[in-house]
Amino acid sequence: MNSSVISQIFKFLLLVLVQVVILNHINFLGYINPYLYILFIVLYPIKNDRIVFLLLSFLLGILVDIFSDSGGIHAAACVTIAYIRPLVLKWSFGTVYEHQTIKFNNVDFGSKLMYISILTVVHHLILFLLEVFNFSEILLTLQKTLFSSIFTILLCIIVTIIFSKRTK
Repeated sequence: MNSSVISQIFKFLLLVLVQVVILNHINFLGYINPYLYILFIVLYPIKNDRIVFLLLSFLLGILVDIFSDSGGIHAAACVTIAYIRPLVLKWSFGTVYEHQTIKFNNVDFGSKLMYISILTVVHHLILFLLEVFNFSEILLTLQKTLFSSIFTILLCIIVTIIFSKRTK
């Protein structure tokens, strides 16, 4: 195995472990939950096989579901954002994505923030819609989506800044 595959396996396992051991037990004000594990989907290499990526996204979500006893809602949300990711990449980065030359450490902050924000909000909206599964509670769903998304986006940005490899 090459170092890229080993690096991806390590990121996958570390994010699942951090999510199920630490972050699943954080619940600010009853409706703010951080979901850092989606960072694996956000930062997954673009040139890799799409089917493998969708399967890994499902595996990521189902592992979090198993440890959270949440019945598949994380798997559904993860597969959805993995499926729409190429559209979000193209919309956020434009021609850089079309030429397959995106390096997440080298793109401007605004594009990266927009990309992470869109995927996070879509993930959280699907997650909380499936969790509540009642349209009479739509305001609660939107409130949980908004505040959890803000917290998750901030956490993702901080983690990417801390662990980014500086290239000059």
